[in-house]
Amino acid sequence: MPRFEPHPERRPALVAGASSGIGAATATALAMAGHPVAVGARRAGKCEELAATIRAGGGEAFAHPLDVGDSDSVKAFVAAAQDALGPIEVLVSGAGDLAAERIHELDPDGFLAQVQVHLVGAHRLVSQLVPGMVARRRGDVVFISSDVVRAPRTRMGAYVAAKNGVEGMARAMQMELEGTGVRASIVRPGPTATGMGMGWDAETTGVVLEEWVKWGLARHPYFLRPSDVAAAVAAVVGTPRGAHLSLVEVQPEAPVEAQPEAPVEKP
Repeated sequence: MPRFEPHPERRPALVAGASSGIGAATATALAMAGHPVAVGARRAGKCEELAATIRAGGGEAFAHPLDVGDSDSVKAFVAAAQDALGPIEVLVSGAGDLAAERIHELDPDGFLAQVQVHLVGAHRLVSQLVPGMVARRRGDVVFISSDVVRAPRTRMGAYVAAKNGVEGMARAMQMELEGTGVRASIVRPGPTATGMGMGWDAETTGVVLEEWVKWGLARHPYFLRPSDVAAAVAAVVGTPRGAHLSLVEVQPEAPVEAQPEAPVEKP
């Protein structure tokens, strides 16, 4: 007899923050792996487009508006997703954006807004979905974190604080969920080319990059693609039961340097 029952054949997945970037790429990757996916974000039209693309490719997808900063919106989204796809077996929490401001220059409401989305928003999803997973004795919860937890970056103070909170919550959940069959995992991307921060003007972007270089946080110019992070999420979710990828950090590979030509020996 196996130590664990295998994953069920049908594993509906809910992806928060799926209108672009890592969320959209993750929903696509999970759909390609056979998961029915529920996609949600404030930009509901983008989610509808993504769901239509997934369905056109032969997958199963459901789109619905979602604002993780609003408890009623989260409850409505989860209820609609489970009505459409059945009990959610996989939760991917990664909704949010960031501002490029120093901590002491950021007003408290702005600071709170980022914590509300990245941290409290993640808990809103957890509170709606994880009790059902525990009752079924299986499930995967994947938190999209950031390498700012390991190496804080300037001009991202509220984001740094919120992502530290996310990882702290996830680690506590890993202990609390031990023996329930539910796995809580952290996927921690490094610099990724997504829509986050794309609203910054050229001057702000330049200052931010200069400060990252100053503190040794930009070793090379390559960024991850959203699909790189999505592949890590799919690997975490697809790991057979009995093993748990508790923390996966994904970093962009540096450009491959050309090998120096071998010296030509003269006869």
